[in-house]
Parts: sequence; structure tokens; C-alpha cells
Amino acid sequence: MRRRCYPSDTTDLEWKLPEPLLPRPASETSTGGRPEAHPRREIVDALRYVVDTGCKWRALPKDFPPFKTVFGFFSRWTAAGVFNLIRDQLRRRIRKSMGKSPHAVAAVIDSQSVRVAATVPKATSGYDAGKKVPGRKRHIIVDTRGLQLFVIVTPASVHDSAAAREALFRLRLMHPEVTVVWADLAYAGTLVDWAKTFLGLTIKTVSRPKGAQGFVILPRRWVVERSLAWLLHARRNTRDYETLPQHSEAMLTLAAISMMTRRLTRQPVHPTAAAPRPTAAVQPA
Repeated sequence: MRRRCYPSDTTDLEWKLPEPLLPRPASETSTGGRPEAHPRREIVDALRYVVDTGCKWRALPKDFPPFKTVFGFFSRWTAAGVFNLIRDQLRRRIRKSMGKSPHAVAAVIDSQSVRVAATVPKATSGYDAGKKVPGRKRHIIVDTRGLQLFVIVTPASVHDSAAAREALFRLRLMHPEVTVVWADLAYAGTLVDWAKTFLGLTIKTVSRPKGAQGFVILPRRWVVERSLAWLLHARRNTRDYETLPQHSEAMLTLAAISMMTRRLTRQPVHPTAAAPRPTAAVQPA
């Protein structure tokens, strides 16, 4: 058993959350297969290490399973939608713990353009003329608490309204309970009518106040902006290094999963940390 010594490692409480949601090993299915050589927890810890530190696959420390094994699990679980399943289950648990319905009915959408590594194919990247950023664009949809509902990665040259059609269509299939989506003015125009007619979604745009200068907190939109900032806490997401856009989406989802597991298992630093400190007695001079 590997000694857990990295900040990204799962605690015992954290591991209990995704463990039952992972696919059954092939050796335990009716079709049969070779038993896995490495514990699932070590695979998950290795994935969290890559996301948190942003290291290369080949640079995984030797106390983790071989990088080819870890990447193999990452590729298979991404294709099977395992990370999306875990994300959705954790989000529902957090919402229930907050006294909310486990299923969100309102969402917020926004995009973020990031630069890409030199190894990213040009066919899956582009140039965002508005933000003057060459690379890829992340389109993220969150609930009103900032918890991730859906994410899609496109070339940066794709306009927000064009990518939103694909994102909202998939959102409707995965979360039919969502009825209202807040967005900025980039999603206005024909997209509003299209979403209302074909998806039954109401898009409400939020614009900056007239005459506002500098940074302004906008209603509803600040929630998704904060969620995008949360994703950048994982160093793997500060730049896009993935060859496939689907793997970029998985990295963003893994970052959201790590934040949610920590949130669900958060413990106070000290049992009496919230209690007022006793006042020291004043000694006479």
C-alpha cells in the first residue's frame, strides 16, 4: 500500500464517495478478465495528482502506478462517462446537504478562452478575436450554487452562441429539469428564440449597467465566473495540454470532483476553532 503524502491524495472519507460509482473490474463481470494489478484508489490519487500539479503523464512519481496504466484508466473512464456520473452524484449530495432539491432547475452559462500547449493539434484549436487568445474555449454550465452541470471544449474561434447550441442541447438531454439559463449578451439574439422553441429553455441575459467602469459584480453571472476561477486552482487547467478536447473536459470535471469531495468531507481544523478564545487574565503590575 502506497503511503499517502501528497496534498492531492484522497482521505479515507473522500475515497468512500467515488469508490462505489466506479465501474466494476473486468475480473468481476460475467465476461471475465485479468485482475487489476493496482488498487483503484491509487489510480484515482494519480489522476488527482496530475490535475492538481499539472505534471506530465511521464513525470508521475514512482510511488504511483505506471503512467501508461493511469492514462489507460483515464481514457477508458472518460469515454464511458464515469467522471460525469461521479460529478452529478456528488453535486446532488451537496445540494441536498444545503437543503436544496438535488436537481437544479436554473443554470448559468459562460465561456473561458485559454492558451494551449505546443503539442495540441491545430485542428482542435483556434483564435479568439474578441479576447485575443489563441487556443481553446471552455463552455461551462453551473447551477445557482456554482456546481458544475456540464462542460464542453471547442476551438477558441467558435463563437459562444454557436457552441451554446451544442452545450444546451446536451444539457437538456442530461438535465431535463433545467428550465432557465442566465448568460451574458454573447448568448443573445437568435439563440434565445432557438432555445425556447426547440429545447423549452428560457435564456435570460444579464448585461453590465450603463456607465459602469472597471470591475462590476453582475447578478447571476458572478456565480459562473467564480466557478471558472475555482477550476484554475488546478494547475493542469491553467493551460490546455490535452490532445483530445474530450480529455480537456475530463480534466475540468476531475477538478470539480476533487473540490466537491473535499467540500463534502470538510472537517474543522480544530474542534473548538469556531468557539471564542478565552480572555487571558490581566496580571497586576
